[in-house]
Amino acid sequence: MTPTYTVPVDGIPAALHRGESELPFVEFEPGVDMQVLQVDIPTGLWVVRMRLAPGATLATHRHGGEVFAFTLAGAWRYLEYPEVNRAGSYLYEPAGSIHTLHALAANTEVTDVWFAIRGPNLNLDAAGNVSLVLDAGLVLKVYLSKCRKLGLPRPAVIGA
Repeated sequence: MTPTYTVPVDGIPAALHRGESELPFVEFEPGVDMQVLQVDIPTGLWVVRMRLAPGATLATHRHGGEVFAFTLAGAWRYLEYPEVNRAGSYLYEPAGSIHTLHALAANTEVTDVWFAIRGPNLNLDAAGNVSLVLDAGLVLKVYLSKCRKLGLPRPAVIGA
């Protein structure tokens, strides 16, 4: 694992840049493509961009840490709440929040959302039991595996 950033001789850390084409989108699950931008496994940070087809729904999950989200295109909501996130919307989720992300079926475009997540997502089954722990390490492992299976070069995810 490489550090998130390096400090050159002059003591000023350099900014890190990745162009959109350097980090491919891969199918995370049917109707959901994901681009992993950055991971910091020791602190539990994972930054991803997700593109969801109209009507796509992620598993109900509980967050172990805070989540910050910005919607770039489309519209989505949590099935448990009335608010709709549209292009330009910002969302903050406190640790412990539980919800089911759903891209509106009436969308005429893909929903595109940037997420910065601290800690794990605990996917829950219908009875509320944890069925999967999705954290920075697993997200990176799945992403790199999917890129490899597609014959893509290893993406230069920041922190990987």
